[in-house]
Amino acid sequence: MMHKVLAGFVTVLAGCVAAEPIVIAALGDSLTQGYGLPAEDGLVPQLQTWLDENGADVTLINAGVSGDTTAGGLSRVGWTLTPDVDGMIVALGGNDVLRGLDPAVSRANIDGILDAAQTADVEVLLVGMTAPGNYGPEYKSAFDALYPELADQYGAEFLSSFFAGLAVDGKLPELSQAQAFFQPDGVHPNKEGVAKIVTAMGPKVLALIEDIKAH
Repeated sequence: MMHKVLAGFVTVLAGCVAAEPIVIAALGDSLTQGYGLPAEDGLVPQLQTWLDENGADVTLINAGVSGDTTAGGLSRVGWTLTPDVDGMIVALGGNDVLRGLDPAVSRANIDGILDAAQTADVEVLLVGMTAPGNYGPEYKSAFDALYPELADQYGAEFLSSFFAGLAVDGKLPELSQAQAFFQPDGVHPNKEGVAKIVTAMGPKVLALIEDIKAH
């Protein structure tokens, strides 16, 4: 009888453990942090709501730091990857472009972040960024290519652009065509812009969750 009671108790404990939600940390800059928006309108809260509505048992952690570069992300990835973190969304690079940093440096930093995640046995969704053309075609080509190439190298889920949800017919609009989705600074999305961004990012996060479950 005692063995049956113990077996039942173990089963209940196992069920409790299995019921714990998946934890995903969103490592990023001001776009992830929710700069200029009420807390509930930022990327992480809106993405959390979208995932809840789509039946995902997941908890998102906002690990966005305004002004962060890829170097900043690399410097804090170790303490972002706590033992309870199962997956990570990496959305960094916008500030590297604003500062005109060498794409090779950005690549090395993102590589370091993905390597840290791999070492921690954490699945990743890598979100791409694109450079404007004013730094020249070589800069843009080198910067834009680092994201899909590193995602492929590490077997990470990949979203081509943080702003993919704003695309029309597969092409990202010019700022003048998308002003309704941005705050007055023309850099950070407003509540409506974040909502559109979430529509493209959400399915990729669902794919990340499946990767975690299958791991």
